[in-house]
Amino acid sequence: MGSDETQQLLLSESREHSLLNEKNDLLQRRKPRCGGTSETDINLQQEQNGVLQSPLSPQCITEKQEAEFKFRLVFLCLAAYLGTGTLCFYLTSYQIEGIKTNGFLDALYFCVVTMTTVGYGDLVPNSTIAKLLACIYVFTGMALGGLILSKAADYIVEKQEIFLAESMCKAENFGLQEVAKELGTKKSKYKFVLAVATFFVLMIAGTVFLYFIENLDFVDALYCVCSTVTTLGYGDKSFSTAAGRIFAVFWILSSTICLAQSFAYLAELYTEDRQRSLAKMVLTRKLSLSDLEAADLDGDKAVSAAEFVVYKLKEMGKINQEDISAVMESFRKLDCDQSGTLTEADIRNSELS
Repeated sequence: MGSDETQQLLLSESREHSLLNEKNDLLQRRKPRCGGTSETDINLQQEQNGVLQSPLSPQCITEKQEAEFKFRLVFLCLAAYLGTGTLCFYLTSYQIEGIKTNGFLDALYFCVVTMTTVGYGDLVPNSTIAKLLACIYVFTGMALGGLILSKAADYIVEKQEIFLAESMCKAENFGLQEVAKELGTKKSKYKFVLAVATFFVLMIAGTVFLYFIENLDFVDALYCVCSTVTTLGYGDKSFSTAAGRIFAVFWILSSTICLAQSFAYLAELYTEDRQRSLAKMVLTRKLSLSDLEAADLDGDKAVSAAEFVVYKLKEMGKINQEDISAVMESFRKLDCDQSGTLTEADIRNSELS
């Protein structure tokens, strides 16, 4: 009996040691490219010690910090665009006719309306110089708007993913791997839901503002909001007061960008759903003799695991024959002894040649 108890104790210690090694391997694999310690690494290490905290590593710029830096850069570009455009349209304000409130505010408002292609028509250029400026700013504004659309949405979604991960860990006791899998498979859905929810909030805010501040009735307020966010800009209803145009400067930018991003995420969600359906169909479909022949890349009448993986990836549309040919050509160049396998000697010879 003493011998059996000893064996069980040794087996228990062996399992604990194996689990510890697996956690350490996971820590090593999760190290960031810059060589520092990521927040996830620290959390895993503290999880082993029974303490869970979330400090940020000061040793390197993380991906979140890089995203914030890019977002700030885009924001600076937008500020420069609006500043330059406002100055130009302010200096040519006497060449712009329509419903006016304040010279500087009207110039900024006209710049935003031009950039987003809303074009109400409540302010219009009536000289050659003003018309040429409007032509230049509408094209540069559309390009900048697309850039802002991408970077701002990525930044917001990244913040939302962090919040979702923390909530899932606290509420449902998910492990880190489960959370990563959940966010990976439903990332597009989360982005779409967030964009749509933000858009509806902006729609409500715009309607309420037009109803109470611009003194439009409910139908006209909703009508103006819809014609604005879709950039139709009929012009019969618009922001005509100073307070309304201050609000419009921020609201038009955010609402038009948010609507465009919602449609982009909807397309992404549909595409990913189609890809998952295709992958599921390919993986569950029964193999035929013709499939076996097609998967036999080297013609030896047998399909290896590598050949099977390549064949299935081709069926899913993940890779094509050109990709395979390029990889095989790279392999042949590295396989100096033509053995069909890569060894240390092959790598050394390829470095010398």
